[in-house]
Amino acid sequence: MPNIKPISDLRNYTEVLNEVNEGNPVYLTRNGRGEYAIVKISELEKLKSAIKLLANIEEGEKAAREKGWLSADDVEAILGL
Repeated sequence: MPNIKPISDLRNYTEVLNEVNEGNPVYLTRNGRGEYAIVKISELEKLKSAIKLLANIEEGEKAAREKGWLSADDVEAILGL
């Protein structure tokens, strides 16, 4: 169950921060609408890494579509295996 709180709960920010755990962010609302999420820095870094990886995969797939795919034998030859 998501942990959703009004932004006014930040008056006692220590309690709010104590509720933030890995995989369990605290969502803050303003005027009843979602506005912010508080996450652990380690989780933020994982999310940023995942986004970067997906962007690199997309770039590789685009290059393969434009320039052609390599066979497993071609890859082994390039790597000297």
